[in-house]
Amino acid sequence: MSDNLTRTLAEHVCATSFDAFPSQTIHKAKLHILDTLGAAIAGSASGETGAMLEMLSLRGTAGRSPLWGLPLSADARTAALVNGVSAHAYELDDSGGCDHSGAVVLPAVLAALGDLDHSFSGADLLRSVLVGYEVGRRVLEAVGGYEEHNGLGWHSTGTCGAFGAAAAVGAMLNLDSEAMASALGTACSFAGGTWAFIHNGSSSKKLHAGRAAEGGLMAAYLAKRGFEGPDSVFEADRWGSFFATFGAGRGDPVALVQDFGGNWRLNRCSIKPHATCRGTHAAIDALDLLLQRHGLTAGEIVAIEVDISRFQYGMCGGKVVESRAQAQMSLPYALAARLRYGKVFLAELEEAAWSAPEIGPLLDRIAVRIDPEMKDEDEPAITIVTANGARDRLIVEFPLGGPQNPLSDKRLIGKYADLAGMVLPAPKVDAIRDFVLGLEHESDARGLLELLQ
Repeated sequence: MSDNLTRTLAEHVCATSFDAFPSQTIHKAKLHILDTLGAAIAGSASGETGAMLEMLSLRGTAGRSPLWGLPLSADARTAALVNGVSAHAYELDDSGGCDHSGAVVLPAVLAALGDLDHSFSGADLLRSVLVGYEVGRRVLEAVGGYEEHNGLGWHSTGTCGAFGAAAAVGAMLNLDSEAMASALGTACSFAGGTWAFIHNGSSSKKLHAGRAAEGGLMAAYLAKRGFEGPDSVFEADRWGSFFATFGAGRGDPVALVQDFGGNWRLNRCSIKPHATCRGTHAAIDALDLLLQRHGLTAGEIVAIEVDISRFQYGMCGGKVVESRAQAQMSLPYALAARLRYGKVFLAELEEAAWSAPEIGPLLDRIAVRIDPEMKDEDEPAITIVTANGARDRLIVEFPLGGPQNPLSDKRLIGKYADLAGMVLPAPKVDAIRDFVLGLEHESDARGLLELLQ
């Protein structure tokens, strides 16, 4: 084994077989694939995807890789880009990986699947997805972790996701360790995306998932053709390395390869029950539980106090909501929407919902305070105040949908069906579900592609 981290990571990826993953992890992987497909098929009708299609002048069947939820196909690079944007458009894709691993890894591997001239088993597809999740998350952990890396202004879905997509597609292409190292090295050239979108609710956050999927695919395709990537992207003391440049030298590079295979990173990922930033979910859940605990209605709440870390405040503490993207990233709006509508899903992120006259007064009742004692990763504390002056405070440490508080399979599959059913007819929705849930038994995963259009 090499003492070079890039080569060592490549060797680990190439040596990982489908049999290395326990059955529980395989099952969870299938649920994440299904969840990502549901989010992306619904997202194919989003304004962001529509703008991409118009900009790219996509019409008809210009390639072999389908654009999910649309009567279109394209070359693999374009399909990875567009499907990645669709998957992240509605903020309903999974989190806790690179961060949004599903919206990066799955568009890349299914785009590459369309290019294959031979059968490719469902088990091999699952292996590729799993190593993609593994590498994307390990890169994030090694560069300092979510709060550290994103706190510097990088959006880790775009920066770390490119490496996950490269590893996943490289595994599909059966790259040897030398070529895989080149793919990982080249992926660094496609890493990018910052949190600048947060200040005006722009759509660029959705672009980061698509660009990471596209970039990772390109890196693996280039490596397959002998293109040589840098071998020092993960050497912390090297000028221009990923850790030195994107992490300001604050990470733990050894975390990239330490105990590889001991705890598969997909197992720590979350699936979203709410159509907002993951940083808002503990607050929504806390409000739900407080209302249930006391048998209260929204009208009986005169104030909500939110104590939050400085990092979380910068990410989702804003009250300005003038677009769907801003509504998705606003914890105060999520609470107001929960009070007004009883849930926070797609309809509650539409303009008719966030611009409703009742929302402004509800936002005025919500006070958000930075607690300097809170760590960056701490979940917010929610205090409700009733008309008679009663107060109750709650912190939900493990929001619904996370590995410690997972959605039931029934609810998760129902979420998929609701989302996919917004675009596709019921027989196709059911066929995709059955195909994915039995994926490890499929002799040729390419059968999934035609179902997605």
